[in-house]
This record gives sequence, structure tokens and C-alpha cells, in this order.
Amino acid sequence: MKPIATLLLACLFTLVGCQSLSGNHSASEPSNENLPSVAEGKSHHSIFISAQHCLSENLSEQSRVHFGPCLKIVSVDGESPRVRDDGFIELPAATSIILGTSCVYRHADGTPIPATMETTNFRVTPQTFTKPGKRWYLHANRKARQVIGCEPTLSRSKSPTEKTD
Repeated sequence: MKPIATLLLACLFTLVGCQSLSGNHSASEPSNENLPSVAEGKSHHSIFISAQHCLSENLSEQSRVHFGPCLKIVSVDGESPRVRDDGFIELPAATSIILGTSCVYRHADGTPIPATMETTNFRVTPQTFTKPGKRWYLHANRKARQVIGCEPTLSRSKSPTEKTD
């Protein structure tokens, strides 16, 4: 009888622990759609933007991955960004902000090419982020291949906004 009671108690603790996990989105919602901001005590008036993000493109015909450019947010209105544990920066929605970015291209093995490092600013207007609670990605460019320079492109997806022909 004692092992059954122990097993029952362990199951009960597991069930209670799973129910107390932070996360308030349903299984039908994509995981990058909403952040559990209420569960973490965050403002209802914020958006979340990835602090750094690298583009890549799967080249199935060549059985390899092409490593595209990487972008890192290095400043928010001239100050160092406060990066959360999940790799995102919390920004107020519907606010003008200037994001300082640094872009770098990568070798075929994924290591950065220092000579390609470039910095630029990305201007956020009050109309850029109108719906709080969303996750965003700032890409170094529209495509992962056949592009030059740092042209930050805002997206809700981790994937490039355009496929390379």
C-alpha cells in the first residue's frame, strides 16, 4: 500500500507543478505569437524583439545550409539594451525608438566575417508596434543569400522575408 501512496503523491506533485508553469497560450497558437507577459509580471503595453538573430537558408538541392547575415541590437535610444533571459528585448508599444544595430555576414561554416561588420540605425515609429504582447525579429536583410549590406527588416517570423531565386 505504501508504494501506491508514494506513486499517487508523486503524480499529484507533478500535476500541480505542470499547472503552475508560466505560459498562457493555447497549443493552437504558434509559440512566437504571444509571450506570457501577464505570468511574468510584464507590462501589457510592451512588445518583444529578438536581441540578435541570424538568417539561414536550407539548400536542399545541395544538401547544405547557407549561413546568411546576423543582426544584433546594440542600443535602444543610445543605451545598452536590457536583454531578457529568453533573448528578447522588451520595448514599449506605439512609441518612437531608435535601435542601433550591428550586422555581420558569415563564412560557409557559420563563423562571422569581421570585415563585413556594419552598423546602422533602425527607426521605430508609434505605428510600427501597435499590438502589445507580440514577438518580433529584426533581420539583417530581406534574404539570406545574394544580398549586400545591413538593411534591417522587421518580421514576425524567424525565416527570411524573401526566398532567394
